[in-house]
Amino acid sequence: QVAATCFIALLIGLPWLAWLSSSTILAMIDAFYRAGALVFGGGHVVLPLLESEVVQSGWVTPDSFLAGYGAAQAIPGPLFTFAAYLGAEIGTLSVPLLGAALALIMIFLPGLLLLVAVLPYWNSFRRLERAQSLMRGANAAVVGILGAALYQPVWTSVVVGSSEFALALTGFLLLSVWKLPAWAVVVILAAGGVVITL
Repeated sequence: QVAATCFIALLIGLPWLAWLSSSTILAMIDAFYRAGALVFGGGHVVLPLLESEVVQSGWVTPDSFLAGYGAAQAIPGPLFTFAAYLGAEIGTLSVPLLGAALALIMIFLPGLLLLVAVLPYWNSFRRLERAQSLMRGANAAVVGILGAALYQPVWTSVVVGSSEFALALTGFLLLSVWKLPAWAVVVILAAGGVVITL
């Protein structure tokens, strides 16, 4: 009960506090908490939310956002750790490490609160037929959101010509057909990006 109350209180209260205050730190805390709270499915679903919060607000440039996303793809672990890069990149704090820590804590906090709140009831809940229907519907929605995240901001920002399309297709084939590890594909495509800009 306490965890669920904290989850809802922060989800409702943080936007009000950020709106009432001119503090960029509060606005950042609110943005990352909401991004973590409103995501269901997988880490890539958070991309459009983060992009709208940090790029459209002017905190991070589109190029920096995409560079950080590319680096996050090359390392193991959940995509939510991308928030640490964004928090450090925002630069409103004198210590980038503090921004990184705040962003990382706030994006993971809602999931942790929900886990603690739901875990005692999960086994009985997931056996309900309506709950299974809800989860199937949510999973279908996640597929659509993932497609949207691939298209905007990634595809529209990166694939601007036939050379970029060929590079993207090569990366897809390297991952799906030849089963190369993600880090190797990132290195190969980075080299290919350098070549096509020469």
